[in-house]
Amino acid sequence: MGPEIRTAAPAHATGAVVLVPLEEIAPDERFRLRPEGEVPVLASSIGRLGQLEPVELRPLPGAGDGGPRWQLVAGFRRLAALRMLMREQVLARIHESLSDEDAWAVALVQGLTGEPLAEAELLALRDRLAASGAAPWAAELVEEARLRAPLPAEVRERFYDFLEGPAPSGPAGTGEGEIEGEEPTPLTPALSPAGTGERETKEEESGVEEVSAEDFARDLALRMAALNQDLATAYGAWKDLPAEGRRLLLVQARYVAELLPFLEDADR
Repeated sequence: MGPEIRTAAPAHATGAVVLVPLEEIAPDERFRLRPEGEVPVLASSIGRLGQLEPVELRPLPGAGDGGPRWQLVAGFRRLAALRMLMREQVLARIHESLSDEDAWAVALVQGLTGEPLAEAELLALRDRLAASGAAPWAAELVEEARLRAPLPAEVRERFYDFLEGPAPSGPAGTGEGEIEGEEPTPLTPALSPAGTGERETKEEESGVEEVSAEDFARDLALRMAALNQDLATAYGAWKDLPAEGRRLLLVQARYVAELLPFLEDADR
């Protein structure tokens, strides 16, 4: 038999839920799975509704007298939000006896098996809340969640198929990374003088200007540098941008972020 696949925290890992002073929790990040992200959004929710889910703690290995007693296993963003709100205590589940393996199970189960709401589900939720008149304060939270919604599975699959498939022979048609309804941006011509002779003749006959790999890489780097400047400007005015515009920008940014590891692997 293969190793046990954990889809929930082990039964013996559960413990009592109590209020713990923040000062008793060590600044330890052993079990952190991701950066804190947009803590102010979560802090706003906790400030309005209170802390609904406890964080997970176990005794800090090697803790001495007079110092922090607990190690954070799960709930890093909740803890950061409470500190932002200047709270003194956190609602926590205490695991008095938790091995490293089980601590990782507790830390990983929500991050790896939890399914965030997709954009279509968030839109349906927004419409349902608006129609019922319930929780009008949640409209802004739903819009913020749309900005962080994962890409649809079919889009991710097309993206991975594109990466694993053959290189395109020319400018591609509409695909992931392009905004629906807009014409794709063609490759710009080479920045350096074009070659001469037979190559120029073929380019004139075909109506397509060929570029060298060096010219293409340099041109693309220049265009990306200009784009990064525009993104920096957008960041400075992010809250003033319309929600749909921010969503579209994040779709494009996620595309580049998902492509980056493949580019780095290819460069090794």
